[in-house]
Amino acid sequence: MGDFWQPRVTIALALAVIAGGCAVGPDFHRPAAPVVGTYTAQPLSVKTASADVVGGAEQILEPGRDIPAQWWKLFHSPRINQLIAEAIAKNPNLKAAQAALRVAAENVAAQQGYLYPSITGGVAGARTRQLAYTKGQPNGLGSPYNLFNASVSVTYTLDVFGGIRRQIEAYRAQEEYQRFQLEATYLALTANVVTAAVQEASLRGQVAATLELIKDQRDQLNIVRSEFKLGGASLADVLAQETLVAQTEATLPPLRKQLEIERDLLRLLTGHLPSDDVGEDFDLANLHLPGKLPVSLPSRLVEQRPDIRAYQALLHSASAEVGVATANMLPQFTIGGALGSVASSAVNPASLLFSIGAGIAQPIFEGGTLLHRRRAAIAAYDQALDEYRYTVLVAFQNVADTLHSLECDAAAVRAEAAAENAAGQSLRVAREQYQGGYIPYLSLLTAQNYYQQTLLTLIQAEAGRYADTAALFQALGGGWWHRADATVADSSSHYQEEAAR
Repeated sequence: MGDFWQPRVTIALALAVIAGGCAVGPDFHRPAAPVVGTYTAQPLSVKTASADVVGGAEQILEPGRDIPAQWWKLFHSPRINQLIAEAIAKNPNLKAAQAALRVAAENVAAQQGYLYPSITGGVAGARTRQLAYTKGQPNGLGSPYNLFNASVSVTYTLDVFGGIRRQIEAYRAQEEYQRFQLEATYLALTANVVTAAVQEASLRGQVAATLELIKDQRDQLNIVRSEFKLGGASLADVLAQETLVAQTEATLPPLRKQLEIERDLLRLLTGHLPSDDVGEDFDLANLHLPGKLPVSLPSRLVEQRPDIRAYQALLHSASAEVGVATANMLPQFTIGGALGSVASSAVNPASLLFSIGAGIAQPIFEGGTLLHRRRAAIAAYDQALDEYRYTVLVAFQNVADTLHSLECDAAAVRAEAAAENAAGQSLRVAREQYQGGYIPYLSLLTAQNYYQQTLLTLIQAEAGRYADTAALFQALGGGWWHRADATVADSSSHYQEEAAR
């Protein structure tokens, strides 16, 4: 029996050596980055407009400059820095993404085990009795005895066509996907903390401005009432001012509601319950608007955006799955052996048993299952490719949108600052003219309404510059590649080596 199997085992091993470096299916290559030199169709100004108000500083775009890892420190807010540190330490979504990465890494290690032989050991024991024979005739039961069987079996699948290696490649790509999902979660978390802080500061400023307006309008109401008693104003004037006060007071509850919502969001992002106190309040005047904004080159964006890299990893996984499906259609080579011993308390104390064999299995008829699975894998690759391309387009759109927003935000702040200044002067003049009897009360009321609108709009425009500055850093990838604790390394070369093995 040994002479029969020896040449076949030798042939199987030779085939494994010959084909061991071959893996069917496509080798993955990164899609080329879009060949563009700018993010926008029309050139943008290098410098933005400026105004002498909070959040009105000039900003300068610096194309080709890299993004710092902790970009939020450019806002010079110790409180924001502290909240982001808490968010990184406590946010459940970030911890879940870290756990998902560990799952993917263990799946890779588990799949690599198929490259090695499978060894199984076993021990069995039984106590038995058999018929006793005298001169060939049964003569009652014999004495009981113990029977022991110990064995070790080895099974090894020869990865002749690289199906196992392609599956490992697919799992590695899934691990890479989870790595960049973690980086995307990290980036979104830090950007959301900054944006929520800015929004809270904006709402707090609007509440404070509204309270000042109410105080001013109530003072004006007292003046109108006094003039009405003296015959210098009509009842309609009093009612109109009372209406304005009531309308302004009605804007406070929505602002306070939104403020509490933003405070709750900050608590959520930093891993706190809504009842927890997250510290001092934010004020736009205490935030520094970054004056110099790094703008990565378009050719670098596909390397920097975590979402693009995540979809690239999914594309890589889909490519490897095509190889797996192809290998499943080809012959499967296995070799195996077993070594064991049988010991009995009634007979020969130990007998050595061994066996060795090799096998080849070729799918002949599967009802089209393997063929259609390969076609499905190819279709899945096409799907992943188009999703990757769409993600790239969205990324470039994000950057273009934020660049346009920053330019328009600066112009809006300058215009709103001019409008607020003019409205304030107009209101002062209107009050003097009304008190002098030169204009009707309706003109004063109009000036009050216009000043209220311009003041709140200015605060919103100021906050917009801070929020869109944070959005630019997020759109450009957030500088994760400079962090000392970054979870991602560029493993494309490793993938190419794995595919070529």
